Formats: sequence, C-alpha cells, structure tokens
Amino acid sequence: FHPTRLWRRRFNQSALLANALAKRTGKPAVPDLLIRRRATPSQGGLNRRQRIENLRGAIAVRAKRSGAVKGSSVLVIDDVMTTGATVDACAKALKRAGAVHVAVTTLARVVRETT
Repeated sequence: FHPTRLWRRRFNQSALLANALAKRTGKPAVPDLLIRRRATPSQGGLNRRQRIENLRGAIAVRAKRSGAVKGSSVLVIDDVMTTGATVDACAKALKRAGAVHVAVTTLARVVRETT
C-alpha cells in the first residue's frame, strides 16, 4: 500500500492475512517487504492492460529488505485478484531483487461471466 491509501483505509487486509498465515505455519510474515514507489489511481474500472500500465514501476522491494529476498522463495498474499496485474507486478519486483521462486495465493478471485 502507498502510505496515503493505507491512511485512508486504516488497515492493510493483505498484511492481516499474511500475519494470520504466519502464526499458523511458523513462517515469517514480512508485510513491509514491498513498497509502492508512487501513488497510483485505483485499479477499479480498469482493464488488464490499463492496470499493468497503472502499476508500471510503482512496486519495488524495500531496500532494507532486499537482502532477505535474494536467493529465497517468497509467497505473495493478496486479498482479491481480478486481472492478476498487481500480483504480477509484485512477482516481477521480487524476481528483480533476486527471489528464486515466487508463489501467489489470494483469498478471492474475481471471475467475469462470459456470454
């Protein structure tokens, strides 16, 4: 989350999920591993191409955490996946920082009906 968005929402639902999973598995949760370099408009109403462009260069591994990423496997936890653009941007940032393997899990997936 960008700090402004976090301030407006008052909580980070993905961090809550990560912390709950960490408690059950004994694995560490690092909710501040990724940062938003810049505020981005809401993804609501954007198609996949627009979402990818909206996030281009916006997500990075926090500098003080980059050593923990290199050579590691990372699980990205997101609350809702619509097009996958956000988790894709997160995975790319983690791979650039040296993660060997990036897996993603989400609580919910938006499925568009086809007619």
